[in-house]
Amino acid sequence: MRVAFVGKGGSGKTTMSALFARHVAESGAPVVAMDADINQHLALVLGLDRQPEPLGAHLTEIKDRLRGANPRIPSAEAMVKTTPPGRGSTLLSFEDLAADPYGLTAPDGVRLLATGPFSEDDLGVACYHSKVGAVELLLNHLIDGPGEYVVVDMTAGADSFASGLFTRFDLTFLVAEPTRQGVSVYRQYREYAAKYDVALAVVGNKVHGPSDVDFLREQVGDDLLTWMEHSAAVRAMEQGRHFTLDDLEPVNADALALLRKTLDEQEKDWERFGRQTVEFHLRNARAWANERTGTDLAEQVDPDFVYGP
Repeated sequence: MRVAFVGKGGSGKTTMSALFARHVAESGAPVVAMDADINQHLALVLGLDRQPEPLGAHLTEIKDRLRGANPRIPSAEAMVKTTPPGRGSTLLSFEDLAADPYGLTAPDGVRLLATGPFSEDDLGVACYHSKVGAVELLLNHLIDGPGEYVVVDMTAGADSFASGLFTRFDLTFLVAEPTRQGVSVYRQYREYAAKYDVALAVVGNKVHGPSDVDFLREQVGDDLLTWMEHSAAVRAMEQGRHFTLDDLEPVNADALALLRKTLDEQEKDWERFGRQTVEFHLRNARAWANERTGTDLAEQVDPDFVYGP
């Protein structure tokens, strides 16, 4: 299953992404985490002392690998972040994604890929979505199976809607603090995602007591799945002190287990995935990509290609 963690900047979505990835990995399930947030903090929270090689710096190589022998895509330059796979494309298994040469393995077995931060040459002239495009392309070409988990720490707020990446997941967890700012991002995300059948569940974070839970229930209703109480163990982890999942308070460990259970219960919808891949590619082609590449990118859509295993 593929799951995204989104939320307001500072809501704790990166910490939640790391805790969830570690929770799943501890059970023995294979996990690939992907840092698609401009701040690039996931490696730190996963216990790594360095960053993976940035995917954004290797976009041409990634495109060349994915286009394979697809006759509809003559070069990497003709590919954009939304380019769909077709017959002849290189499709990725979960094992392929986990073995990506630009990744690193965290201490508890989570494999981490990262878009990378802005470089000196990017400052003032580049859009961060060009780097996030590497994640979108990889997910577009991924054929994952049962018991395989991809956990993506997304950009903050509603910035995820700048591309079709927000539709690439089986479930999206929106991390919300019990504040007006925290739930305002939920309302915005809910409104944008509603027409695309995006499965969304709210995870409260930094909850200090029943009044915080009551506030979240009043604001998000049945979308509130569970919540994480204020945690001394998590604070220690964020400060770089020794941390294992056994240090988590029982109520917070139970919350992680519920997230996993809810994700596992989601039905994989390859038809929707394929339809929306094509939809967002055509939309981007018309809006900017045809002009940028000098070609009609609608011709990249293979009408006889079937998504899924």
